[in-house]
Amino acid sequence: MKILKTKNYQDMSRKAANIISAQIILNSESVLGLATGSSPIGVYEQLIDWNHKGDVDFSSIKTVNLDEYQGLNKTDKQSYYYFMHKRLFEHVNIRLKNTHIPDGMEKDARKECAHYEDVIKSLGGVDLQLLGLGHNGHIGFNEPADVFEEVTHCVELTQNTIDANKRFFSSEEAVPKKAYTMGIGTIMRAKQIVLIVSGEDKADILKKVIEGPVTPKVPASILKFHPYVTIVADKAALSLCNKQY
Repeated sequence: MKILKTKNYQDMSRKAANIISAQIILNSESVLGLATGSSPIGVYEQLIDWNHKGDVDFSSIKTVNLDEYQGLNKTDKQSYYYFMHKRLFEHVNIRLKNTHIPDGMEKDARKECAHYEDVIKSLGGVDLQLLGLGHNGHIGFNEPADVFEEVTHCVELTQNTIDANKRFFSSEEAVPKKAYTMGIGTIMRAKQIVLIVSGEDKADILKKVIEGPVTPKVPASILKFHPYVTIVADKAALSLCNKQY
């Protein structure tokens, strides 16, 4: 596990974007695993800028997203489909047929989860997976649990996650209670993983991820077992860690 300490969110975003752009430049047909939420917005803005300058080419890139709310259609402004199109896909030269996001409107969870695993396998797996970190240690929507979930599954969101996401909705009642998400096993099969973390409010959970035991109660702690993980975190997020990075 490699840890890159950055000055702030902007510095974190640029360094993470550097890693992703290097992957694209080295392999123009890479499969990128993408995340949503507030953490990766700066990363996507940097990649868009470099794409417009001709430094990064998305024309042969394929993507798979970590997760999607169950019950939200693609036109819903809070869906991750909408997020990815507005924050990245519409602004770079990616072919939309090469972008893949779980279908939140598929009510048959078993069918959609199996289909999404098949999509990932058909692409040859993920070359680089971008992750954010939830306040309770979740990655994707893999919530604290008794076991690590192996494959893509439909999860009941915890109250902690609902509380964190309700600022995006008109009310707490409007926040979806379920989501499709890549499993921990699916994530861990990515060849390279980049975890981005910013802010003092993530300091406690990041300390548990880095310095605590590997446990499904802190899902991101499993990343210790991956051979090629880079944590890109600002000094505020790393402020409680015992080791000075």
